[in-house]
Amino acid sequence: MSKVAQNLQLRVRVIVIALAGLLLVLQGRLWLSDEGWSEVVRLRSGVADQQAENERMAERNARLQAEVSDLKDGFAALEERARADLGMVGEDESFYLFIPEASDVEADE
Repeated sequence: MSKVAQNLQLRVRVIVIALAGLLLVLQGRLWLSDEGWSEVVRLRSGVADQQAENERMAERNARLQAEVSDLKDGFAALEERARADLGMVGEDESFYLFIPEASDVEADE
């Protein structure tokens, strides 16, 4: 073999070895480091968790929007909310509060 052919063959071997070494380093970082494949798996899990949270929040927002719409448009919903939250009664209604006698309170204790 001529000297030029040997020199060319040596250069090709050096390039192949360098590329193989670079491939090994990059593959090692991909599979073994914290910033590699394990990070991809962790991020995918995080995305799935966030999507589930977004769906839950979207359902909550829809319920709240329906309640707001109902309160704006419907008097019955507004009246029910006033009764439950504020203890209000209607104009033609009477409110009776029964206070237990002292002997009943002592018997419960």
